[in-house]
Amino acid sequence: MLGVQLAELLDADPPGVAEALDLVAGFDDTLVHGLARLGEERSAALTALAGAVAASPLGPAVAEATGKVAAGSVSDDHLAALAGARTALLGAVHDARLADLDAALGRTRDAWQEPPAAAPAARSMLAGSRSWLRELAIAGWRGVGHDLISAADQTIEALLAEPELRRLAVLLDGLAAELRASSPLATAERLPARRWADLWARALTLSWEDDVTDLSCAAPPVESVSGRLLLLGVDVHEHGTAVQAQVHAVLEPADGAPARLVRTSVVAAKVDTIVGPALWRLLHGHPVLLTALAERRALEVADLPLLPGGDLVWHDDRATAGEPADPFATARIQLAGALAPPVPPLERHPVRIAEPVLLEGYTTDGSALELDGRTLPVDLDRLPACGPLTPALVAASSACISLLRWDGGRWMVQPLAVQATVKRKPVEVHGGDWALGITDPKVAKAEARAGDAVAVLRERAGRLLRK
Repeated sequence: MLGVQLAELLDADPPGVAEALDLVAGFDDTLVHGLARLGEERSAALTALAGAVAASPLGPAVAEATGKVAAGSVSDDHLAALAGARTALLGAVHDARLADLDAALGRTRDAWQEPPAAAPAARSMLAGSRSWLRELAIAGWRGVGHDLISAADQTIEALLAEPELRRLAVLLDGLAAELRASSPLATAERLPARRWADLWARALTLSWEDDVTDLSCAAPPVESVSGRLLLLGVDVHEHGTAVQAQVHAVLEPADGAPARLVRTSVVAAKVDTIVGPALWRLLHGHPVLLTALAERRALEVADLPLLPGGDLVWHDDRATAGEPADPFATARIQLAGALAPPVPPLERHPVRIAEPVLLEGYTTDGSALELDGRTLPVDLDRLPACGPLTPALVAASSACISLLRWDGGRWMVQPLAVQATVKRKPVEVHGGDWALGITDPKVAKAEARAGDAVAVLRERAGRLLRK
């Protein structure tokens, strides 16, 4: 990525972005205090939201919803309209920022094609989730107590039993867990209003009957693909109850079609005591993928389903580890010309932007990269604790494969791999280097002293099952 391209990106300021985010913030404040206690200021925030989408197809529904909610009438239809307006505004911000990024990188992005419709989901389960979300909105985050949080448990359990509804179930479960962990909310010093409003709006949109085709990770893919998969890096997402390893890669299709940027993910349930390098052991059911990450190998894949948004549905038995493949060589040769995937409508949110880029020839103190007089902050909080990447290695680096993100009103980089100089020797470190086990003797010794939490929990679970 050249300095002039970076300058174009950082200097771009699409009109209306700041105003759209202010409108979203105003709506989010109504969810903090609850729709039952609007007041003049928060009623004005809803009116402003309606005005922003007045000329769109959402306009009449949002205008009606604003009036009804201000009058004390809150229905599922009204909340769906308000959530839709908020989602549309953030989608517009996403589109503007992603267009800036593609223009700066010279990256071509595929057009979105609507996937085939899936079968309708169970209406009673969706109604249950909407009922809980409605009660949250009426009470507001400050008014949510233990009883209201627990009221979601039965609905979540029923949703988890239906494969096509598990995405919604996990989303609701995560929101309930965060609310529970932050209690008592009435006296909490600070609330993550934007994050919880994101989760609320996404869950409400997903729980609408007309949108059930978007609920399932197993929705019918538009195609199956075969070819060579060249890995760029892995982004590990960790939550108290789950871990996901999302791999970014370049796919060279076997039919000779142009190379394309893809992602693939593997997920495992966990408890909050399993952290650090032990997380990789939870993903042991995907040895081919873990081997490719740890040994930096290409993968030969056959008939992997490709979802419309560029995500490969991973099947370890349809992949074979091939020859060594240097991710930095892949980035230098393939990244600029690879076709980027389209973004599904409900994924169009600024925090969703995470585009792989190659950065070289910069200087850094670890907290920011300086390239041709331009500064890019480094998101050190996203460095995974399960890998060898550390702030010190970032500070010693001169090249990195990173995800470029737009969060908190600014562009940031999240390193996935670095080339650095340590004790006058060149080193290359990737976030997935410990996928098959810790390679640093000091860290391995410390982990051994701490004990194997995964093995202990499995042994206890086995003992309980035997009883």
